Amino acid sequence: MARGDLAPARAGRPYAERMTGSARPLLEVAVHHARDVRGAVEGGADRLALVAPGEHAALSPDVPTASAVIRSSEVPVRVLLRLDESLSVTGGQFVRLVGLAKEYLELGAEGVVMGFLDADLRVDVDTCRAFADALPGVPWTFHRAVDRVLEPARAWHALVGLPGLDAVRTAGSARGLAEGYDDLLALVRGDAAIARLAMPGGGLAPEHVPWFLRAGVRQVHLGPQARPGGSYRAYVDAGFVRSWRRMLDEESARLGPGRGGNAR
Repeated sequence: MARGDLAPARAGRPYAERMTGSARPLLEVAVHHARDVRGAVEGGADRLALVAPGEHAALSPDVPTASAVIRSSEVPVRVLLRLDESLSVTGGQFVRLVGLAKEYLELGAEGVVMGFLDADLRVDVDTCRAFADALPGVPWTFHRAVDRVLEPARAWHALVGLPGLDAVRTAGSARGLAEGYDDLLALVRGDAAIARLAMPGGGLAPEHVPWFLRAGVRQVHLGPQARPGGSYRAYVDAGFVRSWRRMLDEESARLGPGRGGNAR
């Protein structure tokens, strides 16, 4: 397969265009199946993150589910690459995940979501680069594996500059933003490159949003916040998503262009 052949069929407006100039903050919403798509898109989501909920961890969805979600969505979809609860992969799993990723992309997925750590709980840069090499030109998100590392500063240094990486979903702590908010805010305030990558998610609360935007963050992720009762048994609700969309847009307008703390 040639490099150009991996370009998604229905990527929507390019991500880079969303994140430059006066573009509004990007709102990503987690979905599990096609029935979640309408609420997310009508509510104002800019991108969907498709996962299959597991007992202890989200996993890769089956291909028919991915196909249904991608066909139903008017906005870009990124699909999770994860076969089990582990944050590492074997050689066989690598081959299987690359094949799965190519199937998702051929269906029209805009990109993928993945995240790998080594035995020392450091970002597995070699594995991440191997995936990026196998999926040339494909944008991807590093998921909350980053919140499990032992040395966060070293992990972020390793992530900045990885090919294709344009988002890192993080709560600043494995326990979520309830515990990690202060550390994550300090991190993005201190480094513009990290602020551009960071996508707060995992317990995001409305009161967090103004501070993250002022620090230069330009993307956020919603999980249970987009569902009635915060329950994954409920479908994504357009009204819930719309309230976050409105809040992001109003706060961004209040700050004005170039007024984020790390804006460049």
